[in-house]
Amino acid sequence: MILLDTHVAIWSAFDTASLGRKCRRILQEVSDEDTVAISAVSFWEIALLVAKHRLRLTDSAREARRLVLGAGITEVPLTGEIAILAGELEGLHGDPADRFIAATAIMHDAMLLTADHNLLQWRHSLRRHNAEA
Repeated sequence: MILLDTHVAIWSAFDTASLGRKCRRILQEVSDEDTVAISAVSFWEIALLVAKHRLRLTDSAREARRLVLGAGITEVPLTGEIAILAGELEGLHGDPADRFIAATAIMHDAMLLTADHNLLQWRHSLRRHNAEA
């Protein structure tokens, strides 16, 4: 499984130039056995960005969700186990969305595609790739 951080899902669904060449190649070369996914928490994060007028690619979080899922990205629900793990992660900053997304990637043994400096620099065995590369 490949898990997209919120901004990477937006970049992918809206085909923005922010998505790096190597990251695009990773997404294009996904095999039939691989799933490209997004945490359900990312839609909460998108709703907050839309409400604060910080995401201008769409007028609504529902429209963004429709476009992301329409691009073939699978929504992964937040479970109690993921929530507990998110609270237990050591050395990761306190941003709740990042903690839930990282915990989701860990629980599903997924590679996380992100451009978030804090997630990329976090000292953990989580597989990840810089989405800007």
